[in-house]
Amino acid sequence: MEEAQLLVKEKKSEVISNFKVHAKDTGSPVVQVALITERINDLNGHFKAHKKDNHSRRGLLLMIGQRRRLLAYLKKTDLKKYEETINKLGLRK
Repeated sequence: MEEAQLLVKEKKSEVISNFKVHAKDTGSPVVQVALITERINDLNGHFKAHKKDNHSRRGLLLMIGQRRRLLAYLKKTDLKKYEETINKLGLRK
C-alpha cells in the first residue's frame, strides 16, 4: 500500500515539475489541468478491466467537467498558455 502511494507521489511530482510556471507552483490552472488529465488517463485503464464500475465512472465525468472548466478559464485569460497546454497534453486533436 505504501509503495503504491509513493509511486503516486512521484508521478504527481513529475507532472508538476513538467508543467509548473515558477519554482513553487502547485496550483496554477496549467498544473491542475495536467494533474486531472493524468488521473483521467489512469481511470481509463481502470475501466478497460472494470466495465460496470459506474460509481467510478461518475467521478471520471466530474473530473472531465472540472478539466473542461479549467481549460475554458485558461483560454479566456491566456490563449497562448492554453494552446501550449493542450498541445503538450495531447488534447483537442
